[in-house]
Amino acid sequence: MKKKILISTGGSGGHVIPGIILYEHLKNNFEVFLTSDKRGAKFIDNEIVKYTLIETPRLTKNIIKLPLDLIFLILSFLKAFNFIRKNNIDILISTGGYMSLPLCLSAKILKKKIFLFEPNNVLGRSNKLFLKFSKKIICYSKSIINFPELYKSKLFLINPLIRKEFYNEKRNVDSKINETFKILIIGGSQGAEFFDNEISDLVIDLFKENKVSIIQQITNESKRKFLSDKYSKFGLKNELFNFDKNLFQKYQKVDFAITRSGASTISELIFFNIPFLAIPLPTAKDNHQYYNAKNYLDQKLCWLVNQTEYKKEDIKELILELIKNPKNYLDKKSNMLKFSKESRWDNINKKLLELINEN
Repeated sequence: MKKKILISTGGSGGHVIPGIILYEHLKNNFEVFLTSDKRGAKFIDNEIVKYTLIETPRLTKNIIKLPLDLIFLILSFLKAFNFIRKNNIDILISTGGYMSLPLCLSAKILKKKIFLFEPNNVLGRSNKLFLKFSKKIICYSKSIINFPELYKSKLFLINPLIRKEFYNEKRNVDSKINETFKILIIGGSQGAEFFDNEISDLVIDLFKENKVSIIQQITNESKRKFLSDKYSKFGLKNELFNFDKNLFQKYQKVDFAITRSGASTISELIFFNIPFLAIPLPTAKDNHQYYNAKNYLDQKLCWLVNQTEYKKEDIKELILELIKNPKNYLDKKSNMLKFSKESRWDNINKKLLELINEN
């Protein structure tokens, strides 16, 4: 009889997309279930991946709302508990976040095996809470900040999770820069307003001195006309989009990216050999986006600047210098190719199957 595995996810794309990739890796060998909250559901195509909605409230400091939140939390725990028991789940894989708490707690009470997933370079708070009770924690690095020495033996390293279809796509291996320097701007699902405003001014200034075109993620549809008009005023060619599950198809069109540093996004950029400047989301929990990017900066795979230290003129000069003297740019691409050399679907799949079957 096949083992029954529940993958718990939700919240942002940084939690949900790896959850879906884990589902794809395991579905042929095990009976796999997926749960998500409403926020995470928008990243899931229900025709491809079936999931169950388990909503978890974020506890508030508002004394008036807190009793109601606690009631909802108890209800979500009961739903999670009943789901695991009813479906005879053997293993829970949690992708972290506060939405995983009822499921991890239920799995612990029901004495189910728990595996955690941590793609960031800082240990998440919910993962830290359940680390003691987990069998292993799946991650990309041995040097996770705030990771207790006591549990180092639980680290299970894999290459960054990349969607299966990516492996059939052409990577950007050109050893030259296009005459029109094409920039991808990815503000992420949170905090993209800085990119709508400050980065749009940057690319307009670049355009005044060099041929530039852009593909830009916008905060919401209300920003489309504002940015379109702003760019059109200067004749700057642009393509604007909101959420796009096929974002990877845009990677093949660009020379460079300016991006937040969620683990999934920068792993994809490295896989596709797109040199990038990371501007971490300053409000990210435990500043994990900064440490994600810092890890890759130390391996000479990207450039990094904090939003609080951002100066338009400095970044403009950096990019213009890369265009005029591309050695540093091409070195980054070469380093990315070496870094991703062992990143293959079959390699990761084999390791994940061994992990499940051995524990």
